[in-house]
Amino acid sequence: METPSWASYLTAWLATLALILLSLRLRRRQKLNLPPGPNPWPIIGNLNLIGSFPHRSIHALSKKYSPIMHLKFGSFPVVVASPVNMAKTFLKTHDVTFVGRPKTAAGEYTTYNYSDIIWSPYGPYWRQARKMCMIELFSAKRLESYEYIRRE
Repeated sequence: METPSWASYLTAWLATLALILLSLRLRRRQKLNLPPGPNPWPIIGNLNLIGSFPHRSIHALSKKYSPIMHLKFGSFPVVVASPVNMAKTFLKTHDVTFVGRPKTAAGEYTTYNYSDIIWSPYGPYWRQARKMCMIELFSAKRLESYEYIRRE
């Protein structure tokens, strides 16, 4: 019998690599039940469709696709609800579902691992920090004490 040549080894390695990459790609794709929206570009998503007046661009897109649509801003998926009554439903009824924030390096390094009210994830810590801000910083008495600063 003849010894296999380097070409057969290379072919076997390439076939194995292709199968691994294909299985990873298929595993990563989850079938999500998303609202309709325009097809995103690979890196910029749908940012090319947003003009100098974003509210007008989103309104035009909502006329074309639907009042609730799925967009991608870069690599971040965004669900947009155009009418006021749908926005109220999102913000009041289903707020816990959509309250997540993306974790970025800015939040991790500038705020000691997401420990302030802006970058912290929704949960007991965030609710307590918000309550403290509302009572201590944004109370009527405290705002009146800062009135001279606003006048200057």
